[in-house]
Amino acid sequence: MKYLMMVTGTQLDYEAMAGKASEGNPAWGEKDIQTMFAHMQKINDDLAETGEMLAGEGLAEPAKTRFVTPDAEGRPVISDGPYGETKELLAGFWILECENLDRVTEIAKRVAECPAPAGAPARPVVIRPILDSGGDLC
Repeated sequence: MKYLMMVTGTQLDYEAMAGKASEGNPAWGEKDIQTMFAHMQKINDDLAETGEMLAGEGLAEPAKTRFVTPDAEGRPVISDGPYGETKELLAGFWILECENLDRVTEIAKRVAECPAPAGAPARPVVIRPILDSGGDLC
């Protein structure tokens, strides 16, 4: 079965990782960043070894986001991000092929245990089954 496992983040999270603190988001140091990347790399290496990881990427900060939405007449309107009304956006993802939802949940727990500076906000890890082209679960 295929699953999309996602981590979310905000613009303030990315700014904190660049060393700029804000309320509820302490600045990350170089050691914090290295520890986080080492944790994620270990997960990726383990998933590659088991053959469960089909793809995975981290995404650029929300400030580099572009939204394309229709206006009242259905014409596309292009806007740059981030937006005040947008709380969390996709920060990274994995496409996994696992035996079942329990296995993907085990992996998500490892991702959720990612080290961060004291006081950094916890963000959810979201798991979504992927549908095949016919609309059935893969």
